Amino acid sequence: MAEHKYYIKDAILKTAKHHESYQQLWETKWKMPAKMGVYPFMFGDVRDFEPVVEEMVKKDMKEPYDWDAYAQIYFPQAEKLTKTAEEAEEAGEKEKACEYYLRASAVYRIARFPAPRSEKQRYAWTEGKKVFYKGGALLENPVKEVFVPHVHKIEGEGDSVPGSYCLPPDASASSPVPLVLIITGLDGYRTELAVWSKGWAQKGVATLIHEIPGTGDSPALKQDPTSPDRQWKSVLDWVAQQEELDAKKVIVWGFSTGGYYALRAAHTEKDRLLASISLGGGAHHMFDREWLENVNDLEYPFDLAGTLTYKFGYKSLEDFIQDGAKYSLLNDGTLAKPCTRTLLVNGNDDEIFPIDDMFVALENGMPKEARMVKGKKHMGEPDSFFIILRWIYALLGLQGDIMEQMKTLPSKSKY
Repeated sequence: MAEHKYYIKDAILKTAKHHESYQQLWETKWKMPAKMGVYPFMFGDVRDFEPVVEEMVKKDMKEPYDWDAYAQIYFPQAEKLTKTAEEAEEAGEKEKACEYYLRASAVYRIARFPAPRSEKQRYAWTEGKKVFYKGGALLENPVKEVFVPHVHKIEGEGDSVPGSYCLPPDASASSPVPLVLIITGLDGYRTELAVWSKGWAQKGVATLIHEIPGTGDSPALKQDPTSPDRQWKSVLDWVAQQEELDAKKVIVWGFSTGGYYALRAAHTEKDRLLASISLGGGAHHMFDREWLENVNDLEYPFDLAGTLTYKFGYKSLEDFIQDGAKYSLLNDGTLAKPCTRTLLVNGNDDEIFPIDDMFVALENGMPKEARMVKGKKHMGEPDSFFIILRWIYALLGLQGDIMEQMKTLPSKSKY
């Protein structure tokens, strides 16, 4: 048998245990992050998911999932949490209401995970946004929804780019602050990546969080490789108009699939970005036939190739594979163009996007900075966060212990 060309070698042929059933997904992959209150359970509490898991196990839920049936199992829990939040808010218990709204948003999120592909998953996304922004408004550093006018749209694209915006308390026209512009991934949207807002606000840095084409509420055309360029152009135009933001200190940070878009933006918006960070992003080989035909069984909790096919707007995986080469940043000449200062970070053993794509980015165009996390899979967490925070602190001249900021990420329930 021929050796596989990718860095992960024969691991590309191994099926992960969590693909056997929802029970295995919970036991081998999700239970620990749920207990810690980290991705994909941001703002969540493991207790809220226990009845859901029980029901999933009883119904013997497994791949291929009926997404409506899957989502429905989460709704009673989400509704219960929302009711508790509403009662607390009416009683003037702001802190409790905030926690319960955000916990409800976490349950709705996993209901629409990894993408709102069915009617009930779309309902979960809509309801999840409602409770998230109700909770977000009650945070010490409020996270609010903004609708950035999509002034550069073309026919078929939406009028606005919805985002999550959080300003440090001391931001003003006379004292504008830096901005970390977060580009979300395939399944983590603007509602949950707002988990980063508190830590940045405490450092005097604003956050603005937007979704990528084909996910969440991005107005960009799914199948047009240039649609993200128009979206970020509109977003950066808006940023330049906000007096409380320092438009000369905008750092883009793309997570996972968002890393692919951050690397693209490093070239298309090089003059308006102080720097760009691609965390766990692909560039070229992520669109290979061999890669896409194998990834459904690997690290991703569900059908990665199926979710990417949906995100890019194709009816079948074969259609997506046939067209995939047009999205390559190597093939379309993006990597050959000048770019802003760029940092690439990922785990060596990534089974979502091949680490080989980091080499493609480093071997082409301008020099970039890179850091691989040995022995870690996709995104190299949590080591990668420390690497990136140190880099941003140095770039913006921020003082302090990054551990303090990291402590703001896991959700800890008080009630």
